[in-house]
Amino acid sequence: MSTVLTHSLFTDFDIDLFKAGKHYRLYEKFGSHVITKDGVEGTYFAVWAPSAKAVSVIGDFNFWVEGEHPLHVRWDSSGIWEGFVPGVKHGATYKYKIHSSHNDIKTEKADPYARRCEHPPKTASVVWDYKPNWTDKKWMQKRAKHNALDSAYSVYEVHLGSWKRKIEEDRSLSFLELADELVDYAKKMEFTHIEFMPIMEYPYDPSWGYQITGYFAPTSRFGYPEEFAQLVDSIHNAGLGVILDWVPSHFPEDAHGLGFFDGTALYEHPDRRRGYHPDWKSLIFNYGRNEVKSFLISNALFWLDQYHVDGLRVDAVASMLFLDYSREDGEWEPNVHGGRENLEAIAFMREMNEAVYLNYPDTQTIAEESTSFPMVSKPTSIGGLGFGMKWMMGWMHDTLEYFKKEPIYRRHHQNDLTFSMTYAFTENFMLPLSHDEVVYGKSSIIGRMPGDDWQKFANLRLLYSYMFTHPGGNLLMMGSEFGQHEEWKFNGSLDWHLTDFEPHKGIQAVLTDLNKLYKKQPELHELQFDAAGFEWISHEDADNSVISYVRKGKDSHLVIVCNMTPVPRENYRIGLPENKNYKLLFNSDESKYGGSDFKVKKSIKSQEESWQYRDQSGVVDLPPLGVLVYGI
Repeated sequence: MSTVLTHSLFTDFDIDLFKAGKHYRLYEKFGSHVITKDGVEGTYFAVWAPSAKAVSVIGDFNFWVEGEHPLHVRWDSSGIWEGFVPGVKHGATYKYKIHSSHNDIKTEKADPYARRCEHPPKTASVVWDYKPNWTDKKWMQKRAKHNALDSAYSVYEVHLGSWKRKIEEDRSLSFLELADELVDYAKKMEFTHIEFMPIMEYPYDPSWGYQITGYFAPTSRFGYPEEFAQLVDSIHNAGLGVILDWVPSHFPEDAHGLGFFDGTALYEHPDRRRGYHPDWKSLIFNYGRNEVKSFLISNALFWLDQYHVDGLRVDAVASMLFLDYSREDGEWEPNVHGGRENLEAIAFMREMNEAVYLNYPDTQTIAEESTSFPMVSKPTSIGGLGFGMKWMMGWMHDTLEYFKKEPIYRRHHQNDLTFSMTYAFTENFMLPLSHDEVVYGKSSIIGRMPGDDWQKFANLRLLYSYMFTHPGGNLLMMGSEFGQHEEWKFNGSLDWHLTDFEPHKGIQAVLTDLNKLYKKQPELHELQFDAAGFEWISHEDADNSVISYVRKGKDSHLVIVCNMTPVPRENYRIGLPENKNYKLLFNSDESKYGGSDFKVKKSIKSQEESWQYRDQSGVVDLPPLGVLVYGI
């Protein structure tokens, strides 16, 4: 039997915090750490397995033989097994062989805290002495401004494996290649942030990364951990932020993963009514177990700390909030008050958000939450969940329903457009046109647009222009920014050849200018989550399918008019907020975007004629399927 020396990175205080669910830096203690002990180089291992009667490290350094390197259980009933193995170096592959006290079950598990994993389908963990080389000091010092709720938040959603592929080599781009090509493209398109669909290690490509087995390891599909750090570094140096999709809602049952870890339900809830997700055939974390809570909150902070990430978009929050989510009567058990809310998950989310904003106040957490659960993006101090923002799923659904209708019928559905403003300021909303809207037979975004080719592209320009002038942040799935016709495919590439054609170039151009407008004009972002930042001019002209509204900054305002039909409207009178002249700032119908170049007024001269409950008004000419933005 090879030597395993007694050693620990844990203090008594660490153990107390871990047991209490209050240790938020567990990645500094658990896992594998390359260290030198008494002049000898090797690796310290630590794993939580409270139901084990024996745990040993198996790996390429001991021919995967059980018992060659047995870990020592701590004396404090923490369930932690640990030890120092001399000679095990950076790059060694390993797993934990766990002999359970429960029915003598043996499991062979990857390290939950591993910093690197083998490339799937291989499943071992890799000892990794992570040493990034950061050059983003300037961004980190100023990112509080870029990530603030009163700053522009235009997010480009990216799936790394399918953004662009090396066709001749039949592979995705690497982290380092993306650091060049993706960063240059997103900067050119004037986005403010890039959001990555999950990049934590996952075994199954069709899961898109949402079934995670390596919560602390960037997937090895695209390179090494330091190379992912270099990608983040490059994004920051280009002046953009990074958001990661984070999945604390469920995890897969793969044999090497977290499920049934020490022969018992350790990370998952032991009651299948609360511990198994019927839709995704996956396991649900036990949010009421302190050690699991520490694991998850440590993981959230890990990406903000070790990889300089600027925000976490938290996946499937609704599935965590409700005990009856996707369950029939009899398949769930009410909480202690007889309700359907998962009180332990709610407490976990509040604590997670408090930890994030206490430690990294210049970042954001964003909830993908599809129900009317109240106060998702309100502070925990007043009973909220504490997220910075929430996806506006209702806006997304209603707006796409409206836009897929032929314009002749839109007069009967104007409420689909205007309804969002009845609740727009109940949360800090981000408007998403995400990956979920371009898969499973839903068609691409442009594929939903009615009419001939010209009208399809005009409708898409109209949709994006309406979206960027509506209150809230914005998120757009990759490919949608140039009007990709096909649905997104996780194992393919975006159809970049389309950008050689003028209509698709036009969509890129209008999106770029909308991003510029959103960033440049304070009226579109300063009060984007405040009711003081929006005011209707008119939402009542359903016969003409025209809406008009005012967007306000702290010291200025814009006037926006949207014509939702292909019929131009000449000499169309609107009420104006002030008796001033307004100049044209943006016209979605310009020929450079692929529009008709219908002649519109470059300015609106205010007249002292009462209209739409205002003392002054002006006349505009509305282009077909177009949006005009005027400012003082």
